[in-house]
Amino acid sequence: MNKIFWEMSSTKIPQKVEVSKIEAEKNNSVEVAYLIAKFLKERGVDRIFGICGGHILPIWDYLNQLGIKIIDVRDERIAVHMAQAYTELTGNIGVATVTAGPGMTNAVTGIANAHISRVPLLVISGIPPRPQKYMNPLQELPQVDIVKPICRYARTIAYAPHVLRELDEAFACAKGQGNEPGPSFIDFPTDLLRETLSKDMVDDDLFGERKEYFSIPDAKVIDVAVEMLWSAGKPLIMTGRGARGSQQEIIKLLDMLKPVYLDTTESRGMVPDDHPSNMPASRGRAMEEADVLMTIGRSMDFQLAYGSRAIFPNTRFIRIGTCAAELRMNRRGDVEIWGTVSKVLEMMIERGARKTSCVDKDWIRDIRTCNDERRKKLNADMKKAPAGSNGAMHPYRLLGAIRDYLNKDAIIITDGGDILSFARISLNGGIHMDPGGFGCLGVGVPFGICAALVHPDRQVIVVVGDGAFGLSAMDIDTAKRHKAKVVFVVANNASWSIERNDQIERFNGRIVATELPSCDYAGMARSLGLHGERIEDPSNLASAIDRAFKSAPALLDVVVSREASSPDAKSGLPIIPDFQPLGVWDQKERARIKKASQE
Repeated sequence: MNKIFWEMSSTKIPQKVEVSKIEAEKNNSVEVAYLIAKFLKERGVDRIFGICGGHILPIWDYLNQLGIKIIDVRDERIAVHMAQAYTELTGNIGVATVTAGPGMTNAVTGIANAHISRVPLLVISGIPPRPQKYMNPLQELPQVDIVKPICRYARTIAYAPHVLRELDEAFACAKGQGNEPGPSFIDFPTDLLRETLSKDMVDDDLFGERKEYFSIPDAKVIDVAVEMLWSAGKPLIMTGRGARGSQQEIIKLLDMLKPVYLDTTESRGMVPDDHPSNMPASRGRAMEEADVLMTIGRSMDFQLAYGSRAIFPNTRFIRIGTCAAELRMNRRGDVEIWGTVSKVLEMMIERGARKTSCVDKDWIRDIRTCNDERRKKLNADMKKAPAGSNGAMHPYRLLGAIRDYLNKDAIIITDGGDILSFARISLNGGIHMDPGGFGCLGVGVPFGICAALVHPDRQVIVVVGDGAFGLSAMDIDTAKRHKAKVVFVVANNASWSIERNDQIERFNGRIVATELPSCDYAGMARSLGLHGERIEDPSNLASAIDRAFKSAPALLDVVVSREASSPDAKSGLPIIPDFQPLGVWDQKERARIKKASQE
């Protein structure tokens, strides 16, 4: 087994495999597995993520022969998370390969996360050979039926001449060409992968990329939006995933109009932290007081209070996007602009240049003052944050040391409950990634490994709670094997802290199944060949972080207090309120409902 694995993963290809490659390229017929691998190669896929398995091994072998790097992991869920990170970091389609049955079902959580986050990726799986269909063969499941509700495309391909056409369609659906982006799933019977196809039946045009679709809206609609936005006294702009690729236009619009700007988890890092319009610490106030909100490629989900009139009492909406979620989910826009975001913004900038902005400068100044004061207070709190009753450091002390060390272009991945909440408001960097709208814990390790492989010249750090770390801990071995220079920082408070503190506060202190052992995660890392240190004293953090980056891949096991109340805990998020995700929003929603019932 070890010899076979080495032959597949080594960059040195044995002679007998090289002959197979020559035959695949020169003979008048080609294997279907070769066509799949060649399609990925022609589409610019330079690496895939997965675990080997008999049902997909023919594809796996040709991927290796064609020079596509195989990042082999310890769990298929991790493979799909890595494919998602690859898409996020490169803009190209991330690809995961998973074997049939449990391999495929292990991948479902990763597919669901990409579905909620609307991230394009492709998952390729195998199924048992066609002659064994309905005979209860090894690892048979209705795989397509399982994932169809959370995929943009999900099909089983059983006819060799259709393979390239369907791969092309799977890529197009994943990218959202004509619809919403997200994951695509395709599987092949293993006997089909071994089947040969005459080269005369291969449509070479299908190897090439499809041309991107551009949609330009009616200029009259743009004029209505420009008039609304430029006449606003308290304009607010918020971005989402659909705004990606339009960074230059967004910054130009902000420089021209000088509104308040807020990002979301889908778009963090698109506008620099120090841009004068970027005021994240005043989020609640800006949302409540804005008279015009323009969303760019953003759905009205829980992070925007579903667009409720209880939270946006006097706000008119301009919504820009290319799919229903971005244009009309939960609350219709007063102006809805369907079109390619960069083109829409170009038209708005051109027409806005001829107008005079009516922005209330006093309001902007007040919001900025509020933002600056809150940030200043946060900085002070991070330096003097008290230790817990057992002497364990406050999470802010850890995050402050990390922030002091990182470069401006660092890639920051956060994963967990409480620690994610603390880190979201205290760490600044070039790229931010976290569990997203699905709240999918366990993404930190795979996201971090992929980031370090894609950007080996940048600092990559994963800040993860000990609970979330346990969901993907074994894959730090993957970082070592593939030489991913990533630093993992485990905030070890020996608990599922956000739920534990909620049990103390709302369930009369009945702590049930929310405490964890204070494991030696640094020891685990060392046993797998990584640099590992355990830190309990805040004064040792700076030197330990420096050693970790110089020795990456590395893991720092940092003991922190579980008594600290995070921003999310204070906002009421763990309570899961009835009408809104946050306690204060829920109270406003209840007041609105009560008032409506009395009228």
